[in-house]
Amino acid sequence: MTPPRPRHRPGGHHIGAYGLLALTALLYLVFSLALPDTFPTLDTVDSILSTQSIPAVLALAAMVPIVTGAFDLSIGYGLGLAHVMVLQLVVNAGWPWPLACLAVLAGGLVVGVLNGVIVEFGRIDSFIATLGTGSMMYAVTGWITDGGRIVPGPQGLPPAFTDLYDSSFLGLPVPAFYVLALAAVLWLVLERLPLGRYLYVVGSNPRAADLVGIPTRRYTVYAFAASGLIVGFAGVLLAAQQQIGNPSVGLDYLLPAFVGALLGSTAIKPGRPNALGTVVAVAVLAVGLTGIAQLGAEFWTVPLFNGGTLLIAVGLAGYAARRRLRGGAARDAPAAPPPSSPAGADGTAPP
Repeated sequence: MTPPRPRHRPGGHHIGAYGLLALTALLYLVFSLALPDTFPTLDTVDSILSTQSIPAVLALAAMVPIVTGAFDLSIGYGLGLAHVMVLQLVVNAGWPWPLACLAVLAGGLVVGVLNGVIVEFGRIDSFIATLGTGSMMYAVTGWITDGGRIVPGPQGLPPAFTDLYDSSFLGLPVPAFYVLALAAVLWLVLERLPLGRYLYVVGSNPRAADLVGIPTRRYTVYAFAASGLIVGFAGVLLAAQQQIGNPSVGLDYLLPAFVGALLGSTAIKPGRPNALGTVVAVAVLAVGLTGIAQLGAEFWTVPLFNGGTLLIAVGLAGYAARRRLRGGAARDAPAAPPPSSPAGADGTAPP
């Protein structure tokens, strides 16, 4: 008799997929009850959507290489260089702001390609390679700014440029729509196009990808290139938000970006990085940090919260990945053959 195969509990799947989203709602409810006069207000919602847009964009940038099993530690340094370059070109070089933004986006794409080439063709671990290139970008940022800040003149920056961040649409901050649009594009590419499936195969089993003819090196370079392009876009938004070139500001976004990307791999599609899960993870962090700040917590609680959440995110991501692999192995396991009878039909021993 064939033993029954283990059944997958749909309730457990839903808890794993949407538990983080439920946690966001729960945190919002708790802080609303604790701070009824300040937290559940439209101003708080606008503040969360506006201030967390750049961390969300950078988390999506970090998420793409993680899909292929690589890590881009240069994104914080790249963010600092990108936003300084925008202001350098607009303020000091006199470039039109659209041309400056396009140049920075192209530069981010080139940096991403270089990162991918160094990792794949130089055979250097992604941690080491991107940490090295990030340090070099930080040096270039210091060279451009001479260790100081880039401050616009009395006329300020073009209003059309600052409106990239400061304007609103349908009563909500425009940066929130940037995040939604970017997440939708990445979801479409990763979940619905062959390119996304190839990236996931490269990340889960590079040897199997090679055996079926997927050029793993090329697709890893694609992932780093997409990450660099998104970082360039985040740099443009940061320049429009800050309106001052600060050479060290990008490093503050590095840890929250990886927290969001890794924690996002435990939501929506548990066990693998995904765009929608990353957005949900950033929402959890945003609600938690905003509530903590309104409760009057000390400044050091922010890095404590981010660091602790990163450890939890890595642990949960590893657990979700192992659970997903076990579930896949259980589904793919062949049915056990029926046990042979020790005696023939007539009661005699088989030959």
